[in-house]
Amino acid sequence: MVWRWAVGGIAVTLLVAAAVVVSVDDEPETAPLPEPPPVAAPAALPEPPQASEATREEKRFRRYDRDRNASVSREEYLRARRQSFDRFDTDGNGVLSFAEYAVKQNARFDDADADRSGDLVAVEFEKTRTVRAATKPKADCSCAD
Repeated sequence: MVWRWAVGGIAVTLLVAAAVVVSVDDEPETAPLPEPPPVAAPAALPEPPQASEATREEKRFRRYDRDRNASVSREEYLRARRQSFDRFDTDGNGVLSFAEYAVKQNARFDDADADRSGDLVAVEFEKTRTVRAATKPKADCSCAD
């Protein structure tokens, strides 16, 4: 049994030696590579433009100042609230009734009440959950000077 291991070892040694001899003899002669052309020095890059850093309040002020007169009037200040109110005031009488105010919640309740029992069980109640939009992750960029 030991003789099989010895014969196998000799055979492997002969195969490796033959591969070395064949690979050494078959190497093609290569010409030396030409010298690479000289590389020009990189040109200095221009400075990037500087962005103005408006504060959060400055941006908010510009959003509210619709007529761009550098002041926010009461009408401009209440504009978003008025638009929201007008969406709810379905009959346009300038008075917001509870039915008008709660129309979205009533519709959400009716959509969730699958068995139309007038009550929500836990599974139905889960459908009334407010799904918040995913926030975009802020870039964590730190540049080395």
